[in-house]
Amino acid sequence: MKVKLHRIKERFTKQEIIDILIADIILIFAFAFILSTGFGGIFSISTTKDFFHNFIVYLSISSIVVTLSFILHELMHKFAAQHYGAIAGFRTSINGLTITLLTSLFGFLIGIPGATMIYAHNFNKEQEAIVSLVGPLTNFVIFGVFLLLKFIIAPLSTSYLGQLIYLGFFINILLALYNMLPIFPLDGSKILAWNKEVYIFMMAVIFVLAWLVIPSILYIIAFMVVIALIFSLFYRHILFQ
Repeated sequence: MKVKLHRIKERFTKQEIIDILIADIILIFAFAFILSTGFGGIFSISTTKDFFHNFIVYLSISSIVVTLSFILHELMHKFAAQHYGAIAGFRTSINGLTITLLTSLFGFLIGIPGATMIYAHNFNKEQEAIVSLVGPLTNFVIFGVFLLLKFIIAPLSTSYLGQLIYLGFFINILLALYNMLPIFPLDGSKILAWNKEVYIFMMAVIFVLAWLVIPSILYIIAFMVVIALIFSLFYRHILFQ
């Protein structure tokens, strides 16, 4: 037990744990607010009573789904990088947290609360690509689990559990798709630079599955591209100062 605890301390610093928790809480709140108000955000709140009821329900759902989707994605990047001998840790961004919160108030989300920062001088393209690939793959696996649950628990599709399952596969397939966009510094740009065949195969599978479960996926992709370009523009220059 002492050995295991020692290894955990080596993997995580106290500040990193705090940063992950802050980012997770902000994302949970942002998703819950959007789901409670819909497009238009604060301008769409009709009655305070209905809003608070919906917010509490979606807050509990988001706490499960967002935590699984976000934290596991970032941790897999971290562990893969450490496997290759790199120093890796999650860091929040004050500017990114602010943008995440403010956009959610208006009914849409630019979720950029932080990222796993990796410091390595000896990564080759393959190693960098694998470290990048494990993030979207994690969301893809979580998507598969929630989608399977959807078919197993079909009679409960309108219940609380049904909403949780739907949000679970919806968020994770979108996260996988978003992170596979070939826009630096997203994971897809590094995978594409390493192996075009692997990138095309992964992107095609994720896109087809997203299209099958989300009919309006083309409109969502257009919005994600805009978000990715904004993220790329501010990466390391503004968001992570």
